[in-house]
Amino acid sequence: MIRDAHPRRAVDSPGQGPDAAPLERRPEHWYDAHPQRFTSADREATTILFGGATTLHDRLIESGLKGLGYRARALPCPDAESLRVGKEFGNRGQCNPTYFTVGNLLRYLIALRDEDGLSTERIVRDYAFVTAGACGPCRFGMYVTEYRKALRDAGFEGFRVLTFQNSGSLWQRSSGGTGLALTPRFFVTLLKAIVAADVLVAFGYRTRPYERVAGSTDAALSQCRDIVASALAAGKSVVRALHWSRRVLQDIEVDRLRPKAKVSVIGEFWAMTTEGEGNYRLQRFLESEGAECEVQPIAAFVLYGVWQIEHDTRERMRLQGTTGGALRRRLAAAAAGRWALETMFSVFARAVGLEGFHLPNMAELARVSRPHYAIELRGGEGHMEVGKFIQTSEGNKAHLVLSVKPFGCMPSSGVSDGVQALVTARHTNTDFLPIETSGDGAVNVYSRVQMALFRARQRACREFEQALSASGLTHEEAASSIAVRNPLAHARHYPRHVVATTAANAVLELGAPG
Repeated sequence: MIRDAHPRRAVDSPGQGPDAAPLERRPEHWYDAHPQRFTSADREATTILFGGATTLHDRLIESGLKGLGYRARALPCPDAESLRVGKEFGNRGQCNPTYFTVGNLLRYLIALRDEDGLSTERIVRDYAFVTAGACGPCRFGMYVTEYRKALRDAGFEGFRVLTFQNSGSLWQRSSGGTGLALTPRFFVTLLKAIVAADVLVAFGYRTRPYERVAGSTDAALSQCRDIVASALAAGKSVVRALHWSRRVLQDIEVDRLRPKAKVSVIGEFWAMTTEGEGNYRLQRFLESEGAECEVQPIAAFVLYGVWQIEHDTRERMRLQGTTGGALRRRLAAAAAGRWALETMFSVFARAVGLEGFHLPNMAELARVSRPHYAIELRGGEGHMEVGKFIQTSEGNKAHLVLSVKPFGCMPSSGVSDGVQALVTARHTNTDFLPIETSGDGAVNVYSRVQMALFRARQRACREFEQALSASGLTHEEAASSIAVRNPLAHARHYPRHVVATTAANAVLELGAPG
């Protein structure tokens, strides 16, 4: 285990002299030095490193931090070599995200030292890493200690790892001194970057499976990323930048009449968000196998944190002897934060042309989850995985719900492999597949996903044929109708939801009266 970097002297037992028996050592707990000193005086010379979301999210967050006056740099997406380095310097028995993210940071620092020629002392002095921390029912609470253990063993003793509480949502205390000023402006800028990335990523998932020219969606999103990043770095309007992005995205040529299996990707936050080897590039694999993905936006997880504050505050207000005034103010502040986040998401989505896409209703999600899972239980996504599957199945929103999480992830595995067994037995309209990632099991995961996708594709084709029959159109007639200046010809237009298959919804929209 981790050695004490600051050993303490043994304490003499009473009555012992120099000629007495060997000194007894009083057992003392190991303690973590936890180097976090980061003051306003350090800000100009310190580069803040971070990472862990999609590449688009990380790029926009980097630009937002630079616009606030920080020297920030997003780490590249972790790959298989990151996993190897993480396992080399990390403790045994950690979960997948730990190895990938720890190894990714170490690779970057080692490259600074061995390839760029920076001394270890300069790296420790001029760089710091920001990550989330938490106290929950899994190894996530030990991530920060794992970072410091690996950093010390790799030769970077004293490297600063700054943390903010994952469970604190928008309410945080300053971390590591005053250098990282967690002010309202800081959080508003961070939310703008996250929400802007969310709507662009969601647009990509909706569009890429139907693009007529391969790669055109990614090329357009790359231009949009640069437009929004420039606005964030300069402190200019993100809404205006998204309007400019809309003009870029509208030129993507699409064919919505391709029946694709709709797959909702849920599960552990990092595993379903990352785009690299941490989940075997799952989203791109699904698209290559003829699927359209829906992945929860990061803003929904922020909204879940706000919901926790609202729920817990209401429960405290029911206790005898509690002070109502302070709790009511806290509840009002949480409600205002929720309204601001939902409004920002709606405005950004409309600006970029993301039609009919909104954040989940957390109160409704909790209501449908409660009969199956105690909503007071926290850790991972809590009850959200149960609620999202129920809503997806009852609303016929996807053919397959795929829950992805690291091997041995305690909160997510307990839900996916335990609670969901009963839930899926009662809601049979949508298939459910839980998969675990370990970094070296891609073949097994791909095989299981392909088997589940076979049935999902069959259902998508049946829905498409039923829609053609109901509308009285042939495939060729539907294509001709779209070609004659129909909104469905544009990437920005997404057919209104009736069934899970987007192509079927497009046909039903064409055949609707008026």
